Amino acid sequence: MPDLTQKHVVLATDLDGTFLGGTPQQKDDLYNYIEKNREWLGLVFVTGRDLDFIDEITQKDVPRPDAVIGDVGTTVVSGIDFSPIDAVETWIDERWKGADHASRILGDAPHLKLQEGFGGRRVSYFYEDEAAAKVSAEALEAEGYDVLMSDGIYFDILPRGVQKGPTLKQFIAAHDLPAQKILVAGDTLNDRSLFETGMDGVVVANAEEALLASISGLPNVHFSEFDGAGGVFDGLKRKLELLAELELPNV
Repeated sequence: MPDLTQKHVVLATDLDGTFLGGTPQQKDDLYNYIEKNREWLGLVFVTGRDLDFIDEITQKDVPRPDAVIGDVGTTVVSGIDFSPIDAVETWIDERWKGADHASRILGDAPHLKLQEGFGGRRVSYFYEDEAAAKVSAEALEAEGYDVLMSDGIYFDILPRGVQKGPTLKQFIAAHDLPAQKILVAGDTLNDRSLFETGMDGVVVANAEEALLASISGLPNVHFSEFDGAGGVFDGLKRKLELLAELELPNV
């Protein structure tokens, strides 16, 4: 993995609706800027997606990240060859009580439908009945899991204390990265923990209302007027402007 300590700024971004959102022109502008400035600009994907999906999109026109925090913070690998970042994955393993135990706690849960194609130390469902899903979440949390419900449909069972934000904090600690170098970006409730780290952040204009309501008072967050990649680029430019010692190459 590239040495991120040598980067001036590290963009730690969600994918769907954020880095992958916006118009084709907005995406081209952001992706081209990143590729032109890889010498000083780091890129970390912090996503609910699995590694197969990331491998697929980076075979096309999406920049390959320096590192991936995938599966809602439960997988942490190099973006170059997907080799595990052991210091962080060990921390996750210590907190994971297993998929089988979670399934036994849930029992027959007709309001939950198992998702396909997820990895990491998590179990992911779609939910239909919010009230019933909250009852299931309480039962799981009582047994040492965390449950993240987001976007009105997703139900993720996670290790206690493990989400995107806490895992990002473990990642930067393992790599001696100063928090002030990081810019986080997201659009849904499962990105809330990123903004709660206190690191500078940008919320894109197409963000979920529940996310906007939950972080409205955070002073470290910029609420962009642009959707998706346009909002990420807006936040990145603002981050660079805040770092007065940096020039703005190729902005």
